[in-house]
Amino acid sequence: MKYLLTIMLLFSTLTNGIAQNCNSNLNGRVIDYHNNTVLINASILLIKENIEVISDKNGNYAFADLCDGEYELEVSHPSCATLIIPITISGNTSLDLKLEHHLEELEEVKVIGNTVFDKTNSAQEVVLKSEVLESFSTATIGDALKQLGGVSTLNTGANIVKPAIHGLNGSRVLILNDGVRMQDMEWGDEHAPNIDINSAGTISVVKGASALQYGGDAIGGTIILEQAKFPIKDTLFGKTLVNGVSNGRGGNIASDFTRVYKNGFFIKGQGSFKRLGDQEAPDYILSNTGIKEFGGSVELGKRLFEWGLTGRYSYYDAEIAILRASHIGNVDDLIRSINSGQPGVILPFTYDLGNPRQQVRHHLGKLHFYKRFEGLGKLNVQYDYQNNRRFEFDVRRGERNDQASIDLELETHTLSTDFKWDSNDTFQLQFGLMGRYQDNFANPATGVRRLIPDYEKIDFGSFVIGEYQLNNEWTFDAGIRYEYTKVDALKFYQTTRWEERGYDIDFPELVIDDRGTQLLTNPVFNYTNISGTVGFNYKTSNDNNLKFNYALAQRAPNPSELFSDGLHHSAARIELGDIRIGSETSNKLMASYNRDFIKWGFSIEPYANYIKDFILLEPTGVEFTLRGAFPVWSYRQADVRILGVDMSAYSDWTTNWRTEHIFSIVKGNDLDSDEAIINIPSANFTNTLLFSKEEWKGLKLSLQSQYVLRQNEVPDNISVFSPEQQEEVILAINTAPGAYHILNFNSKMNFSLGKNLLTTSLTINNLLNTNYREYLNRQRYFADDLGRNIILQLKLNY
Repeated sequence: MKYLLTIMLLFSTLTNGIAQNCNSNLNGRVIDYHNNTVLINASILLIKENIEVISDKNGNYAFADLCDGEYELEVSHPSCATLIIPITISGNTSLDLKLEHHLEELEEVKVIGNTVFDKTNSAQEVVLKSEVLESFSTATIGDALKQLGGVSTLNTGANIVKPAIHGLNGSRVLILNDGVRMQDMEWGDEHAPNIDINSAGTISVVKGASALQYGGDAIGGTIILEQAKFPIKDTLFGKTLVNGVSNGRGGNIASDFTRVYKNGFFIKGQGSFKRLGDQEAPDYILSNTGIKEFGGSVELGKRLFEWGLTGRYSYYDAEIAILRASHIGNVDDLIRSINSGQPGVILPFTYDLGNPRQQVRHHLGKLHFYKRFEGLGKLNVQYDYQNNRRFEFDVRRGERNDQASIDLELETHTLSTDFKWDSNDTFQLQFGLMGRYQDNFANPATGVRRLIPDYEKIDFGSFVIGEYQLNNEWTFDAGIRYEYTKVDALKFYQTTRWEERGYDIDFPELVIDDRGTQLLTNPVFNYTNISGTVGFNYKTSNDNNLKFNYALAQRAPNPSELFSDGLHHSAARIELGDIRIGSETSNKLMASYNRDFIKWGFSIEPYANYIKDFILLEPTGVEFTLRGAFPVWSYRQADVRILGVDMSAYSDWTTNWRTEHIFSIVKGNDLDSDEAIINIPSANFTNTLLFSKEEWKGLKLSLQSQYVLRQNEVPDNISVFSPEQQEEVILAINTAPGAYHILNFNSKMNFSLGKNLLTTSLTINNLLNTNYREYLNRQRYFADDLGRNIILQLKLNY
């Protein structure tokens, strides 16, 4: 019996050996997906068998004497994402392996941490990475960007912060939120971006209008918020931030999570909540300066190398109280506020959000599809929808405080597509189209004459940009963009205002209904604008980098500049637009030189911007209404020149000690009147001393010194009639406050909690509790800026 079993076993083994074919071959080429060129020295590994071959000078590879069956190949090459490819071998098999050999494309298929690739080739560009954004979790996007050279902010208190680039803000600064151009009534001085800073992974700032793929009207620059990247593999990760804030006696919590599957499907959720009460200057409470803010988003879809489809929805809701003392009843109250140096209203601390206040809600939804074509390039198609609702509540008589004085709803639909041809290693070309429809509804139920009318707006844009790499050192780029804008409005004018501004002579055809004291008008305006850019980037192997860029940019006037007509309640001023206003044209020259040595480096970035028909908003007088007297701010156009330079340097003194230095200065002049223009930031120095010791639980310490010079170049003050004094007096509305110096401190350490990492940080802003007023804070007329603020943060990564 034993012999019989042995014979049967030998026969079975022999039969299997005869049936199993182990003489099969596998061969093919390793190819660059972009341009079908071969890749030399690529590694091709049979994983379980641990057999490796290397592609030859023709990109060929080959395995011999393989048994038929299922295998997995691991294919890798420098600067490429490693691929795992399943394959079935049955006889001699041929398979070409295609790898992505362009780092910028790999952003979408592998983890890159804080790496951010340039959005332009020749323009000035700076980046805020996720670690920096996390330290501003309780603040705003404007506060974070202010850390960069050439970026300042226009504030209405501490909670309404508008970023400005090279002295320009509002509609001249384009904000791109995860590929969507924000449409949130950015034209108002006290309208901050409706974005939760905790939703961004990185933020890039392109100074000037060189990023034509995003828009041609970004005369100041473009701010690009992007989501953090993640790998295509089975994984779940996230983080939670908890902050306690002393100034305002509140804090915030922010959390996000991401679930990814190896088939490319993913879902990502994020949310945050912030609550602060009245904030404080060094010597008094800033009454009615609290905030309640909520932000959340969800994104899901499928991302593969060759194609992807994603959808994202985000919601932002903020209720922001505005300093009670900033709303004055008459011109003498304004004179007293400016001259007294102390707010006219100081009340006990409270979390209540009283009037004046704003409430803004922003919905954003988008669908994005991309497809890569082998040996050609990448196609993108995107639709996005935005709904922005803004309420502004004034201090009103009787029981009407809960009735908004301004109620605006802005709906925006945008469809865009672009194609990037990048199959040539030395030349790339990108072109695209954009169409946008916008509808603004001004609710008449407020019972107040509407500042901004109902209007419909249509935009169409197209662009072509190209980049040519002459050699390893020289790269040139150029582009052109065409934009068409049509604005169709329905607006009531008081007959006296219509005649006072001479519209009855210049635009009689716009009147469609005469109601005696009021005229219903239908202004329809068309604007055609051309923008372009050309520049070069010279970079040597020893970190020596020179850039130069020229940008032509044209911007159509926004609805506020055209149609404002009445009391802007949250701004406590009368604003007057002008329907004669046309497009403004910017010619900007920028250069930058950057040099990095072994332990230190520096950069210098000069620029000159000549803007024809620049649209200014400036104080021109005082107007008396039933509610009292208010300063009048009027729009006008003038030719201006803006000159400036941003400089930075760093030095690694030892392994643990480092210093960083930033200096920025900008000058703005009205060439028609030969005087300074309003709201140009002061020259400023920022110097930071840093100490780090990784062995001490990742300890990082920094002490930052900010010195802001007095802005001596401002427009002349205006004369107003004082009812109390019964004479004309000078209203020092343009006089700038004095120079100031503040210190900020930050410390950070890491602690392991099992498999998770806990990061703790302590930040103290205005360490010495210094009294100061910032020229670009619109509440400087009424109160000092914030006093000392202590922020304790806990961050848990999981």
